[in-house]
Parts: sequence; structure tokens; C-alpha cells
Amino acid sequence: MTLPFVSVIIPCFNEEKFIGPILESLIAQDYPHDRIEVMAVDGNSRDRTQEIIRRYAAGWPFIRLLLNERQYVPFALNLGISESKGDFIIIFGSHADYPHNYISSLIKRSLSLDADNIGGLCIARPPDPSIKSLAISEALSCPFGVGNSYFRIGSDTIKRVDTVTFGCYKRSVFDRIGLFDETLLRCQDDEFNARLEKNGGSIYLDPDISVDYFTRTTVKSVYRMFFQYGLFKPLVSMKIGKPTTLRQLVPFFFVMFLLVFIPLSVSFPAFLWLFLPVASLYLTINLVFTTRIMMKTKRAALILYLPWLFFLVHFSYGWGYLNGIVRFLILHQKINIIGQSR
Repeated sequence: MTLPFVSVIIPCFNEEKFIGPILESLIAQDYPHDRIEVMAVDGNSRDRTQEIIRRYAAGWPFIRLLLNERQYVPFALNLGISESKGDFIIIFGSHADYPHNYISSLIKRSLSLDADNIGGLCIARPPDPSIKSLAISEALSCPFGVGNSYFRIGSDTIKRVDTVTFGCYKRSVFDRIGLFDETLLRCQDDEFNARLEKNGGSIYLDPDISVDYFTRTTVKSVYRMFFQYGLFKPLVSMKIGKPTTLRQLVPFFFVMFLLVFIPLSVSFPAFLWLFLPVASLYLTINLVFTTRIMMKTKRAALILYLPWLFFLVHFSYGWGYLNGIVRFLILHQKINIIGQSR
């Protein structure tokens, strides 16, 4: 049996620290090189990313550099898909480490399940040994931090899900429902997967397949990332006609609760008796999960970061969601690519 031809697309921007190891992991895959093509789609990097890709492409003919003049991820994905020849298309993130059997495992499982899209677990790893980086990686793999995203928190069995990260798609999916929505600078994969399900497609998570994902290194970058996730979620919901999942509304209601009840409690003390129990419950749950992680990792210093990191993730996502409702659904603002930070 002839193995399916696989196209790997890697959107990247200023990834000189990560792009070399990713390309090395692709060279080391146990899937035959003559049955894959790798397209690193660079968004005008200002570091050595393009130089590194060109060096690998000179030595390995299945690796190509594509230039994404419009910089952002959805444009990179659609450019890669339009240039691809594969029966399957796999999206690689540039901050991850992939096992040598990653492609072969995805293809084998996709064929056995007849999956339109399949992915594995995304294991959050700190990119350096600092307590801050460890706290960020733990917060982003904890149910209290990110809800029931199974590709983040894990699963015991193969299951149908609403989304996966670094998906392996049948090429026929794009022929059937179109490409990624280029108006969504973030969350374009959520919208695409929701559109896929809406059109009868199947998305599976296989916990036997996993990648190590290296999380952000600064609190500011975590805030910005979750703000932007929240910002574009209302637009996704509008496009598909409903909220993608209930868990994505929880941070929005959390922020609305704070915005309403904190001023009321200051002005009218009676409201303080409504605010304090809810705030105390949130703080208690926060500290319970913080304590569990401290016991698991045996790192007491995490108490300095985790409680407010959890709060920051929830608040930034909810605040972004509120901004998205105002900007896109009420004011009908156009998305200004130049004004969006990567």
C-alpha cells in the first residue's frame, strides 16, 4: 500500500530559537521523506529565521521556504494549503517538540477512524528552568486555568472533540468547506473546526499522540495572548451562529461580575454581601489548585506566581471577549491588521 502524501505547514515569525529543532524533528520522522513536503511559511521575520530555513532547504529538498507578506497565521495557513500537494495537511506550531513518529501516528489513526481532523495532546512545558516559566506552563495545562480543553488537560481515551491543536486534516476538507477565515487573526482554527463540525465533519483527539509545547516566557505575553483569544471569540461565534463552547463564556461572565459588583459594592455596601461570597469562592478554588500544583511539582515558590496567573488568564480572556463584543458586534469595527500585535 502506498502511503498518503503529507504536506506539513509551519507558520513562523521570528523563530530563530525554535525553527531549527522543528526542522530537525521533521528530518528525523519515521515517515518516508519522499512522501512528505514541508513548507515553512515565514511572516517577514526580523531575525535569522529565514536564513535557517534556507540552509535546511538547501540540504533537504522536501523542505521549502514560503514568504507570507501579510504576516499573520491565517494567511500563512492558506498560502501553505494553496501551495501544497498532500492528501493530508498537518499544521505544525513553531514552539513545539515533535516525536519521531508524530506524522506516521497521525496518518495511521486518521485512516483507521476516517477522521476529517485529528490531533494529539499538547503538553505545556516551560522553555527555561525559572519558577515563572514553570508557573506559566502549569497554569496553561490546569483545568482551572484553561477549562476542559482536552488537548490541554488530557484524556484517557480517543474521543470526538470540538477542536484540537496542530491538526491533521484530510485535504478534501478544504475542498469541501473552504480555507481558514483570514479576518480572524486569532482563533481561526476554532472557527474552521466549528465550521467543519457544522458541515458534518469529525474531529478526534488521540491521547496516545502528543507534542511538547513550549509556553510563553513573560506574564505580559500571556496576557496579550489570552486577550487576543478572547477578542476574536465573539467574531467566531457570530460567524458560526452560536458560541463555540460554554467554557469560553465563563471568563466573560467573570469579568462582567467584577465590573458590575465592585463599583456597586463600593457605592452600596449591601452589594458587598453578594460580592464577597463569590470572590471568596473564586479565591478558595484558586488556592486549592495552586496548592495541588505545588505539591505535585514540590515547588513552594509557585505560590508567588500561580494565584495571580490564574486570575490574569481568566481576566485577560474575559476582558478581550468584552472588547470583541463592543468592537465587532456593536460598533462593527473593521479589523486593522497593522494595529494588531503578533
